[in-house]
Amino acid sequence: MPENLKRELKDLALGSKIRKLRQSKGLTIQELSEKTGLSKALISQIENEQVSPPISTLMKIANALKVEIAYFFMKDEVDSKIAVVRKDERITSKRRGIKGNINVGYIYEMLAHKKAHKHMEPFIVTFEPRERKDVIMFSHKGEEFHLVLEGSIEFITDISEPIQLHEGDSLYFESEISHGFRALNSKPAKTVAVLFQTD
Repeated sequence: MPENLKRELKDLALGSKIRKLRQSKGLTIQELSEKTGLSKALISQIENEQVSPPISTLMKIANALKVEIAYFFMKDEVDSKIAVVRKDERITSKRRGIKGNINVGYIYEMLAHKKAHKHMEPFIVTFEPRERKDVIMFSHKGEEFHLVLEGSIEFITDISEPIQLHEGDSLYFESEISHGFRALNSKPAKTVAVLFQTD
């Protein structure tokens, strides 16, 4: 991540924003922990700016506090009808398990973090190659779309046989089903992903 973007993230004071929003909604750290599945210790570290949360963690917090993830990245409360994110302004994060110590093999690049009040969250996702038995499954309310930009991936779910997708192929599914991905052919693969999450 470029140094200027690191400084910009620090200037946004994510932890302070999370604490103020949590308190404005009358929630304790314990209650936020229960809503997100994150530990009280981790939430406290985030609020005290001791830990920079990955995107997946911010999404859990945003959902629990009933805001869009873009809320945490806006410098002011004014929302624009147009938001441009330059290539060097993308925010990148590895997705980790709920306890923060499991590498699930996905790297997210946020493509619209400057826009609030939107119905979709677009990303570029890089999938790491791994054995099928090592794929970690997820489910969440909403819908998900992927267009393969580079390489090949395998989409794994508990309601069908694994589906292989190659460059130019696309996938749309209801994300409440248990699902996971892996890159094939021992090479990382990239997709453009759009997530629509419901309450």
